Amino acid sequence: MPRPRPVRTPRRLRTPPVGDNRRVRSFRGAWSLAGLAAGAAGLATSYFVAMAMTIRESPVVAVAELVIRLTPGWLAEYLIGLVGRLDKPLLLLGIFVFCGLLFAWAGRLARRIWWAPTLVYAALAAVGAVGVATQRGATLTDHIPVAVGFVTWLVTLSLLTEPLRRGELAAAHELVTVPGEARVESLDLVGGGGEAELAPPEHTRRSFLLRAGVVAAGAAVLTTVGRVVGRGRRRVEESRRLLRLPQVSEPRVPASARVGLDGVAAWQTRNDDFYLIHTAIVVPTIEPRDWQLRIHGMVDREITLTYSDLVERRFDEAWMTLNCVSNEVGGSLVGNAWWSGVKTADLLTLAGVDAGADAVLQTSEDGWTCGTPLAALTDERNAMLAVAMNGQPLPIEHGFPVRTVVPGLYGYVSACKWVVDWEVTRFEDITAYWTERGWGERGPVKIASRIDVPRSGDEVAAGQVAFGGVAWMQHTGISGVEFQVDRGPWTRAEIGQVETLDTWVQWKGVVDVEPGDHLVQVRAIDADGNVQTGVDRGVLPDGATGWHQVDFTAS
Repeated sequence: MPRPRPVRTPRRLRTPPVGDNRRVRSFRGAWSLAGLAAGAAGLATSYFVAMAMTIRESPVVAVAELVIRLTPGWLAEYLIGLVGRLDKPLLLLGIFVFCGLLFAWAGRLARRIWWAPTLVYAALAAVGAVGVATQRGATLTDHIPVAVGFVTWLVTLSLLTEPLRRGELAAAHELVTVPGEARVESLDLVGGGGEAELAPPEHTRRSFLLRAGVVAAGAAVLTTVGRVVGRGRRRVEESRRLLRLPQVSEPRVPASARVGLDGVAAWQTRNDDFYLIHTAIVVPTIEPRDWQLRIHGMVDREITLTYSDLVERRFDEAWMTLNCVSNEVGGSLVGNAWWSGVKTADLLTLAGVDAGADAVLQTSEDGWTCGTPLAALTDERNAMLAVAMNGQPLPIEHGFPVRTVVPGLYGYVSACKWVVDWEVTRFEDITAYWTERGWGERGPVKIASRIDVPRSGDEVAAGQVAFGGVAWMQHTGISGVEFQVDRGPWTRAEIGQVETLDTWVQWKGVVDVEPGDHLVQVRAIDADGNVQTGVDRGVLPDGATGWHQVDFTAS
């Protein structure tokens, strides 16, 4: 009997439905893996294009910052209190995990309906486009990485699923072929791809794994190259390293400021130890030569200052303690540094302020805003545009090349890092980043004190026990600190002596303590005689109140 002659058929065989018990040639999870690999390739490509175009933020980072802007203030405060400085890394991780799940799902959808992943990718691209569009100073070209990522998703998924679809169609054909019937050697792929030769299952698996490996390697290479291409931060770091500021002097801590008790926070906070709070996922990197500050609004004359203009003016230098409104009672979001810069009052005088103005809306390079009382920027206090911190150019994370520091106000209404715009205005006409989220409008600091020694849960020797810590009330000053053990009488503490009202003070005291479990509390008294309140209140809307207390054991 003559051997059946191979024939070609236009039959269109669909992938067996999920749950079909017939043999399927693709290994378990291959479709999800294809979707995941295609998604990673799209993200890597968009990141590479963003870095190559020197766009400050990739689409993923733009979306993360959009999430931060849309997060209600109470929720943001809760999350920051829960995870601290990990809030932004965890947000990015969450976005990547969410995208990974969607990518894997898109791959599985491709098995049933070849065009379904397009809808998933289009939705993700739309979110990315919105994130990019809401960035400060965004242009149409900033959306190019989003478009490139979208196209990469589609092309890569098609490339990876083609061998899987071919293998499953071949398997389906084997299951319906009748013995002795002419064998089909080619068929049309449903969902595009045209006519394809049937191949052994092992071949399709190898083809898929090879393609997936190439895609994964390509994504890794693009990500690495993107990091190399994005040299903006390195250039700025180098500019910062080479920057010379002759007017800046080295800080000298007054000996009288120290109380000499181990464990108490250092009077001067090192730059690396200074608390760091901002909303930027990727901190702005600005070359000094590119920095400008525009002063406009209710002024006699609008002016624009360059970095050269600023550093050629007379510098002021001062010790200043800054603290965050999110600092809980006894918290660590406070630090003291030596700041160098130009007084804000001098710059506002240069512009000429209208009599009806009472606020300055400050804007950062990343779009963050704060409304600062005009009086605090123009009175006798040492409010300044700082260019140096502890005798060195500002660290990038702390606002390089220029930031605002204002003693006596919480940072959320005054400490604008990477400041580029001042609009002289009225509070009734503006809202700012945190005030839109339920925080107070003007943000004056409150009297506060903290126990550093002993720490909560410490075990100390009974008898003479030393207690110590810090207290602050910037722009007013601290005149005294008192502490009490087991709610007994208040004991006056020794405090460090400083010549400024704008810094914290160290304190210490020694009392006899019997063996057993104990509780110590502290309160401060400002230079006007006001005693720190013992009423416990949370940080919203304008700072926490209450006495810090620590439990310890004497033995």
